[in-house]
Amino acid sequence: MKFTIKNGTGTSATCYQAALMIRQQVFVKEQHVSPELEIENEDQARYYVGYLDSTPVTTVRVIEQADGAWHLQRVATLKKFRQQGLARRMLNFVEESAKKSEVPYLTLGAQDQAQGFYLKLGYNVVGDGFLDAGIKHHRMEKKLY
Repeated sequence: MKFTIKNGTGTSATCYQAALMIRQQVFVKEQHVSPELEIENEDQARYYVGYLDSTPVTTVRVIEQADGAWHLQRVATLKKFRQQGLARRMLNFVEESAKKSEVPYLTLGAQDQAQGFYLKLGYNVVGDGFLDAGIKHHRMEKKLY
């Protein structure tokens, strides 16, 4: 199967509906996050969606911070496509895009159960833990420059 990544900005992006479908499946249905908490700030974000052939399977959204950093959010992969390295490939693609744009660092709020995944990708835990949608998280960062 061929893995491709598409991206676009805002709710009019061609890949936005695919990103939303993945997020609703993972966060709303699997993790029981309230739809009102899951769907917010949609128009100011850039969406990345990874496809296996024509099937959308993994996603991340990016919001640029005031200091130029990219805040990665809503990293999700459909359950039957996990453990195949697809989210890793997606995040590596986003990181390369960030480097081309001279973004100083990437930041994200990682669910504690996913920390090991981000540590392997070179992210570091920053600060104390916090709850988001009732799920334990830690802020993590990866310096690019």
